[in-house]
Amino acid sequence: MAGVGLAAGAIAVPAVVALHAYILPAMASAAGTGLPAGYLNVYRPAELALLALAGLVIAAAGAMLSAG
Repeated sequence: MAGVGLAAGAIAVPAVVALHAYILPAMASAAGTGLPAGYLNVYRPAELALLALAGLVIAAAGAMLSAG
């Protein structure tokens, strides 16, 4: 389960960052407003690592619940 959790985190975190970078400007453009760079650059490397490890924790918790 640890491998599955790490794989999920490794796939999901970059996907979410890419979606954030695509969807937020599209929404601002549809509304006809400008978007400061501070709204796009919100993820720091330490936060991304914690998000990836969250996948591991969720997978481990799910495995323990079903194993119990």
